[in-house]
Amino acid sequence: MDRRNKPSALTTTPAAPPQARFDILGDRVTAVLPTGESVEVLLTGATVLSWKGAVDGGAAEERLWLSEAAILDGSKAVRGGIPVVFPVFGKSPADLATSKLPQHGLARTSRWEFLGRSTSESDASSKASTNGVQLDFGLTWSAADPALKALWPFDFALLYRVTLDPGSLTTSIVVTNNETEKAFDFQVLLHTYFSVGDITQVNVDGLGGAPYSDKLEAFKVKTQAEGKVDFTSATDRIYQPEGGATQVLTIAEGGLPKYSVSRDNLPDVVVWNPWADKTKDIDDFAPKDGYKNMLCVEPGSVSGWQTLEPGDAFEGAQSITLL
Repeated sequence: MDRRNKPSALTTTPAAPPQARFDILGDRVTAVLPTGESVEVLLTGATVLSWKGAVDGGAAEERLWLSEAAILDGSKAVRGGIPVVFPVFGKSPADLATSKLPQHGLARTSRWEFLGRSTSESDASSKASTNGVQLDFGLTWSAADPALKALWPFDFALLYRVTLDPGSLTTSIVVTNNETEKAFDFQVLLHTYFSVGDITQVNVDGLGGAPYSDKLEAFKVKTQAEGKVDFTSATDRIYQPEGGATQVLTIAEGGLPKYSVSRDNLPDVVVWNPWADKTKDIDDFAPKDGYKNMLCVEPGSVSGWQTLEPGDAFEGAQSITLL
């Protein structure tokens, strides 16, 4: 018999979207997305040691190069991954406040504080609906390496955010001057070591026509030929792309685009590969023929100096997308 008032079907509560797994083990912070993509950050230098990313639902693969001889106990800066360079790139002239600091400054050898994690929502156009994850790290002058902070006595604060989304990794940094009366000058750079299969098959697009300083020829200023940058020997250059910080760079291998690098408020790009003749002199570079499998493309602000007034802040970022 038909019933006049049949109960309607019970509605089901939608299941919560898959969440990232998160772990702190010793001095390493790790996050893993449900897709298998992951990031690992060492508290020394807030250095990204590993980024395993996938394209179009494929298996997650290591995207960063890390030396087999990298020092990970905090006694030395990490060779590989993404070290943070601050407040100086290279060595300073003797008349500058940063002149007493070692090469690349104090941030990459200081122990950072892990400030917490949060969810990164994928936008509607994303290839995957899985939420990402944001990891925040902080470093202040008072917490910096004691032996180094005395060499650059300015009250600063750094906030570094590592955001892992399906198919992309974003690293952003905020520099704040906490001094009440003194301004300070600084440089900043995200020293990204990309993993590649064969450096002789790699090129970088987006630098054609750009002026650059050739560090292998005493910083001689040159202009990059139009087209793509290829690699057949040691390369160490500071580029100023014609499109400024909005110029997107593409790293390709074997004619196929592999990485896209977008920058925000980081106008310079350092491109580095030591090649065989240079790796012999780098103790923590291993294997010695590892130059075949890496390329540094490093967004930063290093061709000049940023002046930060008391209470002011500077923010810059890079976003790497797998192609």
